[in-house]
Amino acid sequence: MPESTSSTDKPFTLPTLKENQAGWGPNSLPDQFTDLPYQKFSKSDRIGKIADWSQQFNMFDKKQFNKYQPQFSVGNVGQYSYFHEEDESQFTLVDTSKVAKTAYQKKMRHFKTNRRQNQYTKQIPNVNPKLTKKQINFEKQQKLKKSRAFQARDTRGGAPAKQREPSVRVKENWRVIEEIDFSRLSKLSLPSVGEPTDLKICGSLEFYDKSYDRINTKTAVKLKKINRVYHKVTTTDDPVIRQLTRTEGNVFATDSIISTLMCCSRSVYPWDIVVSKVGNKIFFDKRDDSNFDLLTVSETSTDPPQDDDKHINSPSSLALESTYINHNLSQQVLRVNEERLTFPDPNPFIGGVEGEVASVAYRYRKWDLGEGINLVIRSEIDAVTNGPNDEKMYLSIKALNEWDPKANNGIDWRSKLDSQPGAVLASEIKNNGCKLAKWTVCSILSGADQIKFGFVSRLNMRATDKHAILLMQQFKPSEFASQIALNMDNAWGIVRCIIDFVMKQEDGKYLIMKDPNKSIIRIYDIPDSTFSDDEGDQDDDDDDEDEEQ
Repeated sequence: MPESTSSTDKPFTLPTLKENQAGWGPNSLPDQFTDLPYQKFSKSDRIGKIADWSQQFNMFDKKQFNKYQPQFSVGNVGQYSYFHEEDESQFTLVDTSKVAKTAYQKKMRHFKTNRRQNQYTKQIPNVNPKLTKKQINFEKQQKLKKSRAFQARDTRGGAPAKQREPSVRVKENWRVIEEIDFSRLSKLSLPSVGEPTDLKICGSLEFYDKSYDRINTKTAVKLKKINRVYHKVTTTDDPVIRQLTRTEGNVFATDSIISTLMCCSRSVYPWDIVVSKVGNKIFFDKRDDSNFDLLTVSETSTDPPQDDDKHINSPSSLALESTYINHNLSQQVLRVNEERLTFPDPNPFIGGVEGEVASVAYRYRKWDLGEGINLVIRSEIDAVTNGPNDEKMYLSIKALNEWDPKANNGIDWRSKLDSQPGAVLASEIKNNGCKLAKWTVCSILSGADQIKFGFVSRLNMRATDKHAILLMQQFKPSEFASQIALNMDNAWGIVRCIIDFVMKQEDGKYLIMKDPNKSIIRIYDIPDSTFSDDEGDQDDDDDDEDEEQ
């Protein structure tokens, strides 16, 4: 039987629903919600689910959490959030609790701290793993000091704080009559210089041994000491030039002096040249006690050798080593005790019994620089060889020496010369740009058909008495000049500018000196007795008096 419905149960009735014809939501608000602000929706807001009680919201899922956050809110408080007027005026709640950091954030903070501490030591190379921990720390500290000292360089021009000394001491009675900066010299040009006229060639030449063209790092040849006499006579002491002054030219110099003037804008180390004007004639000379004939090493490098005279890698020690290598290489690569090419005029500097004379020929040539300026230059040739058609070809032989692989932009010659000779040569052009430019100019002035470079390295980087020839390369001087961006029109323009300036001066003695720390050359008017023997004795007496005081 069906269950009877109790009379006391109330029947179920549906609530009354008010339909909103203008939109969705209620038609009216209860009294407790009257006058409350309403946060509008933005077109860019993403409207998702109205309510989802099926699962808990993951607060750590930032992508899902931020997806349904209101656009006009900051943190957990929106711009339309309601605050009771009384509560807002009485106090403000500030959250002072520390936010817990994740393990990843702590690791990144530790990494940044270590990186700041190692900012000076990150360039320190790997140390020897066989050293003890104490020795490794000591080595790192020493390299750290050097690194900081390098960073503490003088910011003006990037030069070290230690100033270089001039090539000669400037005296109070010397008067500066002209200062020329390198930027002005680089803009000069004299393109109208023609071919020179041969006046005389003296001496004799040995033939080049072509077997040296086949050597490499695996078949390196030990550099030998060749006991031969070399003459480096200045202009006014040359007996041939004294004869030529009567009939030829009005400006006289040697190839080494002219090449120094032509390439002066590339020089970094100081140098000086003495100029004598007698009537309408000019003579360019070097000082007897100068280091003019010594070859510089890594002069144009970004990290030149340190000025420590007691170290084997100081500029003065490297200059002596490089000059020694060049003298011996130029004689070792010749066919000794065989037939020579002998010229009609003998070597003008042989006098008495002084030993075997080196293979060298002196070529005197004259250039017309225009407006009555005729320049006579004594140039040198090192050797001769037979060309493809059995013609005689003059050679200029020079040596590039490796003294520290780390100083050559990190290029080790023994590992790179065979596979990358161009990279090694490019490094030498960068580190020895001035020296290579002067060698190229001397080859062009002498009329050499080829210039040969020998790559010579120390057998032990801590010893300067034993070397090995690793490779020989040859170039045409004009082509190599283009490779190193040497403009002969600019070179002749510099020489002509200096000659014109001296020609306007009165007869006397002058000094051209490169500033030791600036890209400037200065021309001094000096007394006629300067650099003479009498003045030298007087200077020595003055120095002795100063020491006694």
